[in-house]
Amino acid sequence: MNNQLKHYVAIAILYRDNKFLMQLRDNIPTIPYPGYWAFFGGHIEAGETPLVAVRREILEEISYTLPEKIEKFDCYEDEKAVRHVFHAPLHVELNQLVLAEGWDMGLLSPEDIRSGSFYSAAAGEKRPLGSIHQKILLDFIES
Repeated sequence: MNNQLKHYVAIAILYRDNKFLMQLRDNIPTIPYPGYWAFFGGHIEAGETPLVAVRREILEEISYTLPEKIEKFDCYEDEKAVRHVFHAPLHVELNQLVLAEGWDMGLLSPEDIRSGSFYSAAAGEKRPLGSIHQKILLDFIES
């Protein structure tokens, strides 16, 4: 596989009160996982480390400064992407975040994650979790 075709991304598992913050991605057919629940995070820019990228992306997407202590969980690689996965507690209430990217955001319980879907008030319906995002969260919950 040509690594130039892969996307290198840094994503964050943010948790509060045994729930996990997720983004409902915009329902635009040309983006990965359109209309699916997924993690906040994004592409690693040239010269960035995954840690720098995840801090930048979280600040851009929800105006949240990650705590100083953020830990690497794992790295998931498939034919399309290399996903550097970090985790940290969410130290603010949901209403203190500013959604700058995506359709909606929510705190999902382990039961929501296992079920594979979650209701979005913005969409007015239950929307599915991205399969890789569900797998990563289930791995995290079980670790």
